[in-house]
Amino acid sequence: MKIHLLIPAIAATLVLGGCVVTPPTVRPAYVAPPGVVYVEPTYVSPGPGYIWEYHPHYGWGWHHPQYGWHRGWR
Repeated sequence: MKIHLLIPAIAATLVLGGCVVTPPTVRPAYVAPPGVVYVEPTYVSPGPGYIWEYHPHYGWGWHHPQYGWHRGWR
């Protein structure tokens, strides 16, 4: 084996030697408030950032922290 092929491998081992690789974490599904039955979404998320949440008056729907409720809920 030639030395110039071995040097990058050793360098990568030294640089990445302190890294810890963990499996991706899976967030639990949204937990319904007490006394409320969880209802799964009937359509996909309308865009990035939307979270499936419960609204006390309207029920379940997609909510975005900046844009509010999808399909006009306020």
